[in-house]
Amino acid sequence: MGSVKKLLGIVLASSLCSSPVYSQDLLSILQLALDNDPVLKQAEASYRANRENMIQSRSSLLPSIGVGGSTSRITSGPASDIFREITDPVTGQTATVLVQEEHSYANGLNNHGYGLNLNQSIFNLANWYGFQSARANDRAAAVNLAAQEQDLIMRVATAYFDVLRAQELLETNIQEEEAALRSLEQTRQREEVGLVAITDVFDSQAAYDLARNTTILQQDFLQSRFEALEAITGQPHSDIDELSENFPIIEVDGSLNEWEDQAEDNSLAIASAKYTLDASRKALRARKSDHLPTVDLAGAFNHNVTAPIVNAGIQIGGGAFDRTSLALNLSIPLYSGGAISSRRRQAEYNVIAAQESLELTKRQLTQNIRNAYRRVNTDVLVIAQRQQSIASAQSAMDATELGAEVGTRNIVEVLLARQNLYRALRQYADARYDYVLDTLVLKQVAGILTPQDVIELNRWLQAEG
Repeated sequence: MGSVKKLLGIVLASSLCSSPVYSQDLLSILQLALDNDPVLKQAEASYRANRENMIQSRSSLLPSIGVGGSTSRITSGPASDIFREITDPVTGQTATVLVQEEHSYANGLNNHGYGLNLNQSIFNLANWYGFQSARANDRAAAVNLAAQEQDLIMRVATAYFDVLRAQELLETNIQEEEAALRSLEQTRQREEVGLVAITDVFDSQAAYDLARNTTILQQDFLQSRFEALEAITGQPHSDIDELSENFPIIEVDGSLNEWEDQAEDNSLAIASAKYTLDASRKALRARKSDHLPTVDLAGAFNHNVTAPIVNAGIQIGGGAFDRTSLALNLSIPLYSGGAISSRRRQAEYNVIAAQESLELTKRQLTQNIRNAYRRVNTDVLVIAQRQQSIASAQSAMDATELGAEVGTRNIVEVLLARQNLYRALRQYADARYDYVLDTLVLKQVAGILTPQDVIELNRWLQAEG
């Protein structure tokens, strides 16, 4: 995560220094997404939260130290004053004398003390393997976070080029609408002088109405594509740089076997599955160690001060006392209601599940890399064919319009030829953007998609006009 932001930050800093205008290109929008995308922020927060599990697991191997203290005040006395009658042996007079005052909070005994406790695990294989399992899970989580970063690149690129796709389709629809309007006006003029029938006007009107309706729908679709991009970056975008017409359309560099080998070595999905399997195996070893003895070192130091008890003017007890202890504690679990065996079996099933998950991930990777590789090469052929279809459709329309002028073709054939031409234009635009996204998908499946790919792709973007 940090490396992605750092790399993009360096590139953006240099580009912003050279141009005072904030460019709405793919690179700058990706930077906005890195800063504002809630999906990535959620993934990063989840990763940090899960990372605490490793720290908590490691704490069982480290010493624990605790400090405690206490203070108390003890008061005692009768509920009321105690008096005693005393007779003077000389005079024989009797007097009442206060022997003991009633209970008072003012007079009491203060006791206080503090202590220091130390515990250190000496031998506990279950805790050790538990920590190893948590560390493997943390590595899997880090790989998953990297996959989320790659996914963000794909989501931004998809949203960005969906906007460009919608813009180009809208421009094509507007051109078709304008052509339909010109055709309608010409047909009306020809009908007024009696060169064509009124049915030709109706056909032209229907074609224009359909083109106008498509334009309205495409305008709404374009706005929704802009809003999809805004949902990722958190900022509105009204205009973005377009893809250059000179963008190279080339086949995949390298053979399919080379890409399969590269995907197996770099796939984040496989790396995550392997770390998860390693974590499950370490957790199993921890559960197998639950029945083993554990040895702990325990030490303590206590300092207590007690106040003396005064009875009939005589002080009893009291004073300051220190006490220390150091012990080795051995614990051997014998029986816990079958819980230890049950946790071991549970861990064994988790290992099996992780093994099968890894195997499934490998098979899916093979399928996905082959499909992605084949799709990019197919896109190259499709784009070439779309270019040829545009030329063919343009020639067909020119010939049909010429035939309509000399009376060998009718208006329906002209409308159909124009419809074929603009459909070919839309299909060509779709094919180009499919190619761009499919090349990124191929790299994502192979696990090699990086911001550098965005930087290189961004060089083929240019401001409109």
